[in-house]
Amino acid sequence: MTQHHDHAADPVVAAMIAGPHEPGVRGLAEQVVDGLLELEWTVCVAESLTGGGVCAALTSIPGASGCVRGGVVSYSTDIKHSVLDVDAELLRRRGAVDAQVAEEMARGAAALLGADCAIATTGSAGPDPAPGGTETESVEPGVVFIAVHTPSATWVEQLSLRGDRGQIRLETVQAALQALIRTLRT
Repeated sequence: MTQHHDHAADPVVAAMIAGPHEPGVRGLAEQVVDGLLELEWTVCVAESLTGGGVCAALTSIPGASGCVRGGVVSYSTDIKHSVLDVDAELLRRRGAVDAQVAEEMARGAAALLGADCAIATTGSAGPDPAPGGTETESVEPGVVFIAVHTPSATWVEQLSLRGDRGQIRLETVQAALQALIRTLRT
């Protein structure tokens, strides 16, 4: 039997299917796609807490096939290492919610998928804290790292978000798209 789900209850999905004139995720994704096409750059994503939301937002835009290479949802730590080539010792010591982990996720995705630039998201969406590493404490919900990798630089931004799991995920998708827009404009 086929089950039907109300995707509007998930704020990330609801924001992605918003109309073209509504602000938010769709408008940001349009700006990213337009900017990438103008620069003739390709992009890929490496996502953890956003679970594919950034890639889904980008690919919802007509013309995205001209710039979006693909994405990796590396929700588990072992996938961050085995697929994205994040250093296993770093993951052991620092845990998955870490600035350097986000940076390595972005670099690994760009190398794996052959993209000019990459964006990575990792963080704690809650409701429980995310495990830390051997050198770190557990990470409270709302702590998020976004990494942007381009041909000339890689940088990481840390966010401290508030809200429930859905709100933290939605704000992370928005922040990731905004980070890429800022990068494309420099």
